[in-house]
Amino acid sequence: MLRAAVLGSPVAHSLSPVLHTAAYAVLGLSDWTYVRREVTEVELADVVRELDDEWRGLSLTMPLKEVAFDVAATVTDVARAAGAINTLVRRDDGGWDGANTDVAGIVGAVGHVDHAGSATILGSGATARSAALALVDLGVRDVLVASRNAASADSVVTLLGARGVAARHVALDRWADEPRRLVVSTLPPAASEATADALRAAGVDLDGSTLLDVVYADWPTPLARAAGDRGAEVVSGLDMLVHQAAVQVELFTGLRPPLEPMFAAARESVAG
Repeated sequence: MLRAAVLGSPVAHSLSPVLHTAAYAVLGLSDWTYVRREVTEVELADVVRELDDEWRGLSLTMPLKEVAFDVAATVTDVARAAGAINTLVRRDDGGWDGANTDVAGIVGAVGHVDHAGSATILGSGATARSAALALVDLGVRDVLVASRNAASADSVVTLLGARGVAARHVALDRWADEPRRLVVSTLPPAASEATADALRAAGVDLDGSTLLDVVYADWPTPLARAAGDRGAEVVSGLDMLVHQAAVQVELFTGLRPPLEPMFAAARESVAG
């Protein structure tokens, strides 16, 4: 038996077991299992150390994406630049490689968007840094970083600037004053209503724009609903989740799964 899991706290809400199990089924990997496990930051190192060789991969959710650097033997360039590891892959020597599939997930979710070279990121945490790298991959050359935390926003601005992208910080409640063709919200659900209020107050038309909201539970979020009312195409975080999970499956098993069975399983789970 080969094992994988998603670790985090809280983790009971995670759809990762649904996605990975669907992928294993379509790939014929009947000897693979994938589960959830509640793990805090202080517990991560001990938990990882105790896993035997049956364990081949770990998906990491909050609050483990930064402390994971302490347990990874090697780290990909993307994960290091993002300052976030969401994937640990077992090495031949028993150690773990740290990777970041959130960047690929965002690229997969909004790669179809005609962004006209500019975008807005809402938020400035670990997922915002992944979003910044995804926008670089997508050819965006001008980014507005809207955040309440100026210091963390500056780190995202610096990350973009180092890659030749013009970027600056604005207050989160002013994000809609300069509408962009592509908006990526990395905000937690608690911030969604206030951000939607800022959009309504700005009174802008978002026809021709796209919003990716990385939240997928209790959909649509207040922000997604407000953006849709203003004419935007709205993309759920479910799209990002499926795309990044497919990359994880390939890293764990060496096989790339088709996306549609994973999307179908995710939609069924959310609808149920």
